[in-house]
Amino acid sequence: MVYLTGAGPGDIELLTVKALRVIREADVIIYDRLANPEILEEAKDGCEFIYVGKEDSHHTLPQEEINDTIYQASQTYETVVRLKGGDPFVFGRGGEEGIYLRERQVAFAFIPGITSAIAVPEYAGIPVTHRGVTVSFRVVTGHESSKKHSQIPWENYRTDDTIVFLMGLHRLETITRKLIEIGKPTDFPIAVISRGTRPDQQTVVGTLADIYDRAKDLPTPALIVVGEVVKLRDQLGWFER
Repeated sequence: MVYLTGAGPGDIELLTVKALRVIREADVIIYDRLANPEILEEAKDGCEFIYVGKEDSHHTLPQEEINDTIYQASQTYETVVRLKGGDPFVFGRGGEEGIYLRERQVAFAFIPGITSAIAVPEYAGIPVTHRGVTVSFRVVTGHESSKKHSQIPWENYRTDDTIVFLMGLHRLETITRKLIEIGKPTDFPIAVISRGTRPDQQTVVGTLADIYDRAKDLPTPALIVVGEVVKLRDQLGWFER
């Protein structure tokens, strides 16, 4: 059995009970860069670890080889855990890995993880929805596969209440420019949260006009929140205090 498992946003205590159980039972754990390495300490003696992390412009293995690594492990080990930061379905390529296994008649199960799209703003004191302020939020990838042709429908975001960009720090300048181009005011609130839910979490708040200069040097991974809800951080901020 292959368990395509969400590791949550970073804080090891946000790992689900079910994920912890299969990690302790695993014969091999195939993990990525965003999974907290402390989680591996929960594995049993003799468990093998295979790192397949990805960073912008630097992949330990391309996705096709990661798929095959998971498949080959399933032919050798009884219990395989594919450990992915956040949730497997939220820009985690979990669907692609599941399809690859199904095509090869390998049994698999998904274990959801707490997504950083909600947890990281919450640790920064920024609710993605709040009565009287916003009734909806959109989650957008900040990292696209093609650098020449964007699949992001920017015009659709003109009236969005809250927008959360994952993995978008390296495109922060482009994101703010695009939002201003579609009509967002230059003083619209935005926050960048670096290494969210971890002890060294940092949050920088600004406007679409100035956030790039304020936050461009933050360490990754980082998440971007755009919306009036950012203003609630003054009242709701707790973790960094």
